[in-house]
Amino acid sequence: MRRTKIVATIGPATHGQAMLELLLAAGVDVARVNFSHGSAEEHAETIAHVRAAAAAVERPVAVLCDLPGPKLRIGELERPIGIESGQEVLLGEGGELPLTEPSLVLHAQEGHRVLIDDGAVALSVVGRRGDAIVTRALNKGRVDTHKGVNLPDTSLPIPALTARDRELLGVAVDLDVDYIALSFVRRAADVLELREALAELGGRQLVVVKIEKAEALSEIGSIVAAADVVMVARGDLGVEIPPAEVPIWQKHIIHACVVAGRPVITATQMLQSMVSCPRPTRAEANDVANAIYDATDAVMLSAETAVGEYPLEAVSTMAQIATTIEADIERNGRAPQPWAMDGSDIPDAISYGACDVARKVGARALITATASGATARAVAKHRPSQPIVAVSPDPGVVGQLALVWGVVPLLSTPHDHFEAVVEEADHLVRERGLAAVGETVVITAGVQSGQPGSTNLIKAHVIG
Repeated sequence: MRRTKIVATIGPATHGQAMLELLLAAGVDVARVNFSHGSAEEHAETIAHVRAAAAAVERPVAVLCDLPGPKLRIGELERPIGIESGQEVLLGEGGELPLTEPSLVLHAQEGHRVLIDDGAVALSVVGRRGDAIVTRALNKGRVDTHKGVNLPDTSLPIPALTARDRELLGVAVDLDVDYIALSFVRRAADVLELREALAELGGRQLVVVKIEKAEALSEIGSIVAAADVVMVARGDLGVEIPPAEVPIWQKHIIHACVVAGRPVITATQMLQSMVSCPRPTRAEANDVANAIYDATDAVMLSAETAVGEYPLEAVSTMAQIATTIEADIERNGRAPQPWAMDGSDIPDAISYGACDVARKVGARALITATASGATARAVAKHRPSQPIVAVSPDPGVVGQLALVWGVVPLLSTPHDHFEAVVEEADHLVRERGLAAVGETVVITAGVQSGQPGSTNLIKAHVIG
């Protein structure tokens, strides 16, 4: 059974319920809807198709909505503009390259870099002219409408949530999605701002924090603590910092998230060549494999499934790489986990103990009875060899757990007594083929069934 989850961005290449059914059957666990593109009506239609497809294939699938964030972009151009190395380029109000937020660029100082289209065109600030900045091109290139603009050396006074983000957040809450992704996070306070906005709207969504700004790296500990999920968004991050440093930070962030028990997604250009080719490069296969060896919860496809020519092949390839690498990890034995529990927190100690008991008794599966999903996430933190079967009476929790490493989320009925939970869990795992009669499973739950945060019990149980 594959433990690493697959996030796929839904777009023109994967539109419609029939296509989505094929995509989910191929291995997609989380459908990402990029709110940077399309209308609220289109998003509602896409999400409805995802849910219908999930029901058809009888698999829980999480829906992740990605807010645009305060992204600076090139404004409207009549035609693409060619740039020569050494050329003087006026950027901003009245310049050859207009901007969607022209006042922001005025914060750039002489010597600061301006990177366009993920660094395809690099400029250096040499001065200011009226309400625009004068730059000098560092390389030859071409600039088109709406391409992204990064100022990695400049601190910009921009809010975590734009007015457009707040409007789209309301749409996402109304559509009852599972996760909201916050773009261009710089500090933990940005995450708290989103949580406050969600609370005002009555939203239950979990927050995915995208690490793609250099400023975030110095605050990574507090940001991880404030997040529900972290995404290593290597595209913009690789523009903000030297590309050679991206692998270092990827490993550091994944490790920090697993230690903290926060699910982590590794994203951007993982199988980029499959946008136009049915097979990945060897380097791409290695990239996906290394993230899995590092213990990422999920790997993500962006353009590969949104606009690519081979979306199904991309998902199947991702699933095959994950399954192969996970088998290698199990075959060679897992190294002692450096984040092993020190016993200071009761639910976490119980979760670690359940994994240890499951290993010693040769359990077929770990079953977590969870009201909020916290127990399943705590068990997943320890990366056990057994599948983690999470049974919850809350459909929203079942959807959210589709993102978490190694978790098979199943919908149960509410129960007041632990023995009733055990009886239904016994039935569910037999029905799904996750354990057979006579096999041992380890169950972890709270004696106050249905109470979030009350995990305090481990039971070895023989399936009857």
